[in-house]
Amino acid sequence: MGTSEAELKALMIGSLGGDALAHSLLLRALVPLLQTFYRRRVADADVDDLVQDTLIAVHTRRETFDRDRPFTAWLYAIARYRAIDHYRRRRQTVAIEDVETILVAEGFEDAANARMDVDTLLLTLSPKQARAIRDTHVDGKSVAEAAAGAGIGESDVKVSVHRGLRALSARIKGSSR
Repeated sequence: MGTSEAELKALMIGSLGGDALAHSLLLRALVPLLQTFYRRRVADADVDDLVQDTLIAVHTRRETFDRDRPFTAWLYAIARYRAIDHYRRRRQTVAIEDVETILVAEGFEDAANARMDVDTLLLTLSPKQARAIRDTHVDGKSVAEAAAGAGIGESDVKVSVHRGLRALSARIKGSSR
């Protein structure tokens, strides 16, 4: 069973705070994640070396981690750079059939991170506003479909979306200053 994003982030924050046990547990928890990541991208013979390189990079670059961002996004960015460096060192190219698989995997990680960011933002709103925004802007439902699903009027959905987006905009602008 894997370690969750929240657990990994907590271990990383503990590590940044000087907790040697948290740092050790973090590095151990990353091994299976990184092995899976690299097995999809490189020859099995190179996986262990790349995992070790990435663990060293996580250790040496840990101060670059932004505590307000998902830990796995930071981790996989490092891992992607290690994989690219690996391909460059070997002057290796990827078969055209494999490009789609790599892009789909990369897109999945990016989409998962974006989804976590959206979910986190929506939690700051009232349930009614969050549902209206999720239904219309994330899930692509029409205002009529969102209203029917929530058992409220269409104008109520429109007002909830408008107020929720305005609140999110203010929150985002406030956090970027």
